Amino acid sequence: MSVSSGPRGDEAAVENLVIVGSGPAGYTAAIYAARANLNPLLITGFQDGGIPGGQLMTTTHVENFPGFPDGILGPDLMDRMKAQAVRWGTRLVEADAEAIDLSERPFRISAEGRTIRTQAVILATGASANRLGLPHEQQFWSQGISACAICDGATPQFRNEELAVVGGGDSACEEAVYLTKYGSHVHLIVRRESLRASGAMADRVLANPAITVHWKRDVVDVSGNGWLEALTLRNPDDGSTEELPVRGLFYAIGHTPNTRLVRDQLAVDAKGYLVTTPGQPDTSLEGVFAAGDVADAQWRQGVTAAGSGCQAALAAERWLTHHGLASTVHRTNVEPEPSGEPIHTAVSDADNFDPAALWQKGGYALRKLYHDSDRPLLVVYTSPSCGPCHVLKPQLKRVLQELGGAAQGVEIDIEAEQEIATQAGVNGTPTVQLFHAKQLAQQWRGVKQRSEFKTAIEALLPVPVA
Repeated sequence: MSVSSGPRGDEAAVENLVIVGSGPAGYTAAIYAARANLNPLLITGFQDGGIPGGQLMTTTHVENFPGFPDGILGPDLMDRMKAQAVRWGTRLVEADAEAIDLSERPFRISAEGRTIRTQAVILATGASANRLGLPHEQQFWSQGISACAICDGATPQFRNEELAVVGGGDSACEEAVYLTKYGSHVHLIVRRESLRASGAMADRVLANPAITVHWKRDVVDVSGNGWLEALTLRNPDDGSTEELPVRGLFYAIGHTPNTRLVRDQLAVDAKGYLVTTPGQPDTSLEGVFAAGDVADAQWRQGVTAAGSGCQAALAAERWLTHHGLASTVHRTNVEPEPSGEPIHTAVSDADNFDPAALWQKGGYALRKLYHDSDRPLLVVYTSPSCGPCHVLKPQLKRVLQELGGAAQGVEIDIEAEQEIATQAGVNGTPTVQLFHAKQLAQQWRGVKQRSEFKTAIEALLPVPVA
């Protein structure tokens, strides 16, 4: 197939390589492409199909990623990968890719209201968590049902309550073990007669007295009065049903590949995964490569995703070079500056509280600003292992910076300050509440676009921020 890049005069406006999706695959591809001086652009994704950082943002300790003998929190691992990619020159667009047009070259990708043209694309869009589709699922979504135990397990409504996890793989087992820290007992609902999880994870579950495994059971519905109170389980052998009283149900039942934007333009298999050349990251269209779970229906591991990201970047570099399309950058500093360790916000107290600070942490700062400040106050409720919280906090801080001090923010760790979370009615993280003049003006649950928070704050300001 011949490849044309269009008129030479357009080259300055065309990217070498755009990587769509973050996660281990996307960030690893970015690291390799940046070190090859391709000046890659990475569209992280934001809400559509998951959050930046991928599925590892919703895991606790990752124990099987090489180089971390004591394990590492999934969000921390992804923060490190992101920092490494940025250190080598990757440019980030922290938004969703809204459309991908592969019908002509250069390819066109729409994000943040603009069109990005690129010679090559790496698709690392990952996969999204599945739902059961129960008759009353929507009624109890976020009212007892969650697809992220790591995000929501620490909330007050689940503490010291009977909880359930549905699934039989590593994720389900990990979530069941994690929830024993908060619930009085955890029920693992498994459709089969055995677990699909790794031996180590299965052993951990079966040896835990706080976990009961319900073999060969299907969840067919949920019930409750405002909040989840019970599951209806069915035995597939004889069709009999039983009620299981629980106050929380967490899904860990697999994923669907995020190929919606390219499904009609590239070859996909019967399950929707991108089809690639055996042993290669090449898709059915030259110049478009796939990495990670979007093309992996079998292994779906963080380390295999990272490996495939490396392959995709190397393949893209060779393809661009072969066709004379690579426009490499010249580095003024051969050795980039160290990325350094992330700076964590200290908990405010009487000694370090600053009434003028844009962002503080803890109940002391919340009480002082709530009662004494005349500015809008943005309060975000988080937990240490909450991946979406890692994504949202920098966005909220950016909003406050853009508003030039017209509003302030406070972070509350719901594990450290459970009483505040209970009083605020928080039932999942991240939850964001906007206060003004001691009144709750608006509340959000989960990750939202930055503009949504900014617009809500601006509506409370007497004078628009220039």
